This record gives sequence, structure tokens and C-alpha cells, in this order.
Amino acid sequence: MAVLFANDRGWLLDSCSLINEGLERCFSVKKGFFRCRFSKRYYSLSRPRVAGRGGSDALSGGGLLNTEAPERDHLQARKKRKRKRSDLNQGELDAEAFHEKFRLLVLEGSQPLIQAGHHCGYLTEALHTEPTKQPPGHVCQLAALCDMAKQLLPVEDAGTVSVQAVKGHADLDSHLDLFSHLTENSYSSAREVTLMGEIYFLPPRSRFLLSDFTRLEPLVNSGEKFDLIVLDPPWENKSVKRSKRYGFLPSSQLKQLPVPVMSAAGCVVVTWVTNRPRHLRFVREELYPYWGVKLIAEWLWVKVTQTGEFVFPLDSPHKKPYEVLFLGRFCANSDSTTSCAETLH
Repeated sequence: MAVLFANDRGWLLDSCSLINEGLERCFSVKKGFFRCRFSKRYYSLSRPRVAGRGGSDALSGGGLLNTEAPERDHLQARKKRKRKRSDLNQGELDAEAFHEKFRLLVLEGSQPLIQAGHHCGYLTEALHTEPTKQPPGHVCQLAALCDMAKQLLPVEDAGTVSVQAVKGHADLDSHLDLFSHLTENSYSSAREVTLMGEIYFLPPRSRFLLSDFTRLEPLVNSGEKFDLIVLDPPWENKSVKRSKRYGFLPSSQLKQLPVPVMSAAGCVVVTWVTNRPRHLRFVREELYPYWGVKLIAEWLWVKVTQTGEFVFPLDSPHKKPYEVLFLGRFCANSDSTTSCAETLH
């Protein structure tokens, strides 16, 4: 993500502009070299996703954070929760305690970052008109392709390191097997590749493996070591089970990911985690120690709309406007925490 503003509390980030940096110079057989931009509507969120009490979905103060009104609402919400506390199970009680620990930090830390976003023009003022309805866009089929990859037979010669290069020409790339091999774009420009009748652009100087975690042999067998590994697991939760929007992964199966094999010495391992206390404890107490990763920091990703409002009410009992990132450092010798700590400076 691109950093728009930073202070001692955190960073104001924009992921769309970072993606566009890789599309500044694209190559297509039909068009030659040209510039491309990612559609902003995929990142356009003008209003919070859940309305607040009384039908209002906005924070007071023209989109800026107001610590007085949220605090008053918070006290009322606490009284309401207190009356129903006996109905909460242990997991819900743990989640409530977790939120109480971080809510003031979210309020105070977000305010100067959002103010900076308004000042630089990245975040707009409150919208006074209803946003126009966006036309239906093209549906990306990558998730379905990954599901398809699970049904394919494993590569027979698993010991063969195979990195195939994209040329950016349909005829030259027609032989590529994008499901079973590492695919590389070694050029300084984004290159076109066609898969199942759809056209995609690979970022410059990048590699990818279209698969899921059960088919990582081509990546592992390449012998490449990484200085940074970012994981965003499909955590198991009740809403995902009910909606069946995507497949989830039991926490215990995450241990099968070959993170130690692919980590260079001192590799930074970043993991997105939901706010469910059971998942947070699992990463802290089981997953990172199992991989030989020492936890060094916990960050909060606070999500806001174009006007600087939280995407969900801060004290919503269902979803919160923030998620947790665990940052850890891989230690070649998991028993030597001292040597690992020394690499942090």
C-alpha cells in the first residue's frame, strides 16, 4: 500500500495508487505500450456499510472523528450490553474485552490521520447527495480458477524447477501452463496474458503461482527465499459458513504452510487476523511459535470511507471497522530468541 501520510501514531494508506504504479507502462500486442489505471470504483466506499442508531451512518464533525459523541454512545451501549451480559458466551465476552482495550486507541490514533487525509485532498468532505449507482462491472474469475487448480493432478516431476516466462504475445504464450508452474514477467512493464479467455496484466518484474496452499510444490522447489511473507488466511467464522461466499480454512491447517522453508534469515512474516480472540491467541501462542517466528508488533488496520468515516460503527456488536496485523521475525533457530531480537535493530 502507498503511504500518503505518516506520524508517530501510524500511516494513512492507499492501495489503489500502489497498484497503479505497476500499470504505468503496459504492453499489449494490439495496443503496444500504453498506460493503464485500476478502476477506482472497486475502492470507492462513500458511506459506512452499517447504519448507526436512528438511521444515521455518519460520525459528527463533517466526517472527522469526534471523541465526545462516540464516547456518549459508547456509555449507552455499555449499559445496554451490561443488562444482557449474562446472555454472552465466553467468546463474546473475550471479544468485548478486546474491543474495550483498543477502542480509545482507534479513536485517538485515527483522528490526526483522517485530518491529514482531508487536508491533502485524499479524503473528501461529507457527501450531500446520494451517490450515483455504478454500472455492473466485469466479474473477476480468479477465485474460480483457484478452485479449478485444486482439481488438477500434481506435477509429476516435482523435483524439476520450472519457471516459465511470459512474452506478452498470445501465440508465444499459448503453451504456458498457468496452473502448475511459477509464471514470471521479467520485463519492466506490465505484460498481457490470456487465461480461460480472459485477459490479465502481470505487474513488472513479478512471479505468481495460481494455486492454493495444498499445491505449493513449484514455489517450494524453486528454492527461493523471501524477506517478506504476507498472509491473509480465509479465517473460519459463522457468517462465512452461513453465506458460503468463500471457503474457509481451519486454523490448524495453517501450520501446513511451508513458511519456514521459504523464509530467509530475519524474514518478516505479516498475518492478517480477524478480531476473534480465539484466532488471535492461535497466532500468538501456536502458529508463530510453530513456524519459529517471534512476534515483534501488533498493528491495527482502521478502515474508513471516502469521507473519513469508519466503515462500520466503532461499537457495532457485529463487525468492527478495524482488523489486526501481526508482524513477526523468522528465526532460523526458534530456540534462540536473543539472536532473533538482535536482528530487529
